[in-house]
Amino acid sequence: MSTVATTVFDDGRASPTSATAAGGLFDRDLILKFMAAGAFWLVFAPTVGAIVAIKFNYYDFLGHVSWLSWGRLRPVHVMGVVFGGFSTTVIGLTYFIVPRLCGVPMYKPQWGYSIFWGWNIALVAGFVSLMLGYNSGIEAGEFPLWVSIPVEIVLCMVAIQVLVTIKRRTEPRLYVSLWYMAAAYIWTALNYAFGHFILPYSMPGVNNAAMHGLYIHYVVGLWITPIGLAVAYYFLPLAAKRPLYSHKLSLVGFWALAFFYPFVGTHHYIYSPIPYWTQTIAIVASMMLIIPVWTVVQNFYGTFVGGWKNFQESYAAKFIVIGALYYLLGCFQGSTEALREMQRLTHFTDFVIGHSHLTVFGTFVIWATAGMYWVTPRLARRELYSKGLAQWHYWLTVAGFSVMAGDLTLQGMMQGTMLQAGTDFVESMVAMKPYWIIRSLAGIVMDVGAALGFWNLYMTIRHGKLIEMPAAVPVDYLPEPKWS
Repeated sequence: MSTVATTVFDDGRASPTSATAAGGLFDRDLILKFMAAGAFWLVFAPTVGAIVAIKFNYYDFLGHVSWLSWGRLRPVHVMGVVFGGFSTTVIGLTYFIVPRLCGVPMYKPQWGYSIFWGWNIALVAGFVSLMLGYNSGIEAGEFPLWVSIPVEIVLCMVAIQVLVTIKRRTEPRLYVSLWYMAAAYIWTALNYAFGHFILPYSMPGVNNAAMHGLYIHYVVGLWITPIGLAVAYYFLPLAAKRPLYSHKLSLVGFWALAFFYPFVGTHHYIYSPIPYWTQTIAIVASMMLIIPVWTVVQNFYGTFVGGWKNFQESYAAKFIVIGALYYLLGCFQGSTEALREMQRLTHFTDFVIGHSHLTVFGTFVIWATAGMYWVTPRLARRELYSKGLAQWHYWLTVAGFSVMAGDLTLQGMMQGTMLQAGTDFVESMVAMKPYWIIRSLAGIVMDVGAALGFWNLYMTIRHGKLIEMPAAVPVDYLPEPKWS
């Protein structure tokens, strides 16, 4: 049994903690820092989104200050959700998942804190730059060059850590989470460089639009989707307390995603000057993406068969299950949205915005939240601070988001119908105002839930009831806290 390093908690009592030097697989303190930062960004970015939504109806909300204008806050919201809340959380979870599945510590563990501070300082610099008006003009790639460089360096560093750790693994089997995680970091290190260092400067005109379609879909399909699935596939069996339904099915989903997703980027440019055959390929690839979606849904709900009681006992399980439902709805919506007739109806409407929220937030941010709820109390070796706050977080998120997604989808269909009937575009926008109010209120409900979740996790780390530990336990021992 290995020697246990100790740390002193707020109440002065000593408890085991991890230290790589003591032989642990992972650094508890580093991962908890990532969880706290990720939870903070998941409050910050949606709050900015709520402000942006309010400005649809009240354009002079917060006055006429330039750095609080709609055009500057909207990219802060998008980049804040994608690279702030979601990416910060999953990078932290990477430092937990990869060593656990490989059986060896992360390669170059001393890089961890440099990556943590470099990443979060870059995010702060990026958001300030966007609010000051410095924007590269690429949606989901708005950070200016001086911010993109450190972000790319961090992504490359984590990719190296993940790949070398997998190469050095002692576990003979390569679990599906490692497939998704390794691919996500490779694809994203390449795609981020393309979208931030090449696309804004060397491709004018329609070629830029076509390549931008590829970049933004690679952010979703080759970063958010695979890294989100890696997290969900890891915590799914733990939350259900049952083995994964089918490892082979998960690999079918992985290879289907890898093969079809690179071709879907131009499906938002149907009826554009982009060559017709490339549009058709994007439509076919979009329809074929139903394959990885169904493999995930079958795997998730098949794993829970016989173990649904754990749904009531685990907040990680609750968020994983509801995320899988949103995944099915959002991806079915995205595949059908690519069809030419659906494009005629939904293009230039909030239907597209509803789809993006269903996938990015409804699925992957919620799965990252599930990982937070599983990891935080165990690494802190404390009970979850408040079951009540966790309940409110879950139900406010589900209620607020369901209303928002349904509202955006419905109003998009209505506006598309109005436009096809010959209604003036401005008049169709005026008709959407009541629905924008509902959207704003639903977003505020979600934000309140996120704030309660952040506070709950922070208080768990700082003041949660300490779990009694034996005098000597393995460094990597993970207790089973209440209300996990």
